Amino acid sequence: MNADRSRTALGDFACHVLDVVDLIPAGRVMSYRDVADYLGRGSARAVGSVLARNGAEVCWHRVVMADGRPAPHKDAEQLRRLRGDRTPLTGDGRRVDMARARWDGAGPVRPTERRPRMRG
Repeated sequence: MNADRSRTALGDFACHVLDVVDLIPAGRVMSYRDVADYLGRGSARAVGSVLARNGAEVCWHRVVMADGRPAPHKDAEQLRRLRGDRTPLTGDGRRVDMARARWDGAGPVRPTERRPRMRG
C-alpha cells in the first residue's frame, strides 16, 4: 500500500485499487474488470466507484471500459490525458486500442514510476 494513503480513511479495497492504478505505465491501460481481476476481488463497478471518489490521487485516466471506451462523464478529458500518455487509440480516436494498450500487470514499470507495496 502506498504510505501516503490511510486504510482507515479509504478502506482496504480502495487503497488496493489505487495502488494497482498507480502501477499502470504511461501509454498502457487496464479495464475496470482487469483491475478487479488483478486484485482477485471486487467488481468492475466497485473499481469504478473507488475511482469516482478517489481517482484524483492517481492516473485515473488509465482505467477504461473493457471495449476501450472512456468514462462517459469525462470522455473528453480522459481521451486528452490518454493522448498525452501516447496511448494507442483506435482509428477514430474515440477508444483505446485494447489489443495494443492493455496492460496485464506483468513486466517492468519504468524506473521513474512508483511501484507501491500492496499488503493484505
